[in-house]
Amino acid sequence: MDDSQHLRWMREAMAMAEEALLAGEVPVGCVFVRDGRIIAKARNRTNQLRNATRHAELEAIDEILSDQALTPEETKYPLSTTILYVTVEPCIMCSSALRQLGIREVFYGCGNDRFGGCGSVLGVNSELEHPEHPPYKATGGYCREDAIMILRRFYVTENTNAPVPKLKANRVLKTEIGPG
Repeated sequence: MDDSQHLRWMREAMAMAEEALLAGEVPVGCVFVRDGRIIAKARNRTNQLRNATRHAELEAIDEILSDQALTPEETKYPLSTTILYVTVEPCIMCSSALRQLGIREVFYGCGNDRFGGCGSVLGVNSELEHPEHPPYKATGGYCREDAIMILRRFYVTENTNAPVPKLKANRVLKTEIGPG
């Protein structure tokens, strides 16, 4: 698959991140692609559902696993022929779930320096030995600047869902992005 295809799918993930931003969620979006088509797409819903585990990846995985047409037979690795495109590097929790379900490959926008599970904090995808679940390749940098900017747009606003909202009236949106 060439870069234009990867960018096409990443733009679809960015659209889901925009939807998350409009809903007051941390703007992360993803699409799962199999056989050249999107089989599931999702966005973060942690604030909406008041559940910290409702990351975009897990929302989409639930959709895939609950659809008999997408997972017609029970198999150990139901995502073995599926590629994930996500705007931010999957966190450690999501990276682990993806490995346990046998994801084929992951492409992401920007790294996740606080919770990244594909190498930024911990290499759950391939660096950690596991007796059973195969590693998967994760490649960052697709639509990186767009992914960073949408996160910045969110973090300069007030998060009314935070337990103790921080006043951000004096924050300014930074538009310069350093090298990745």
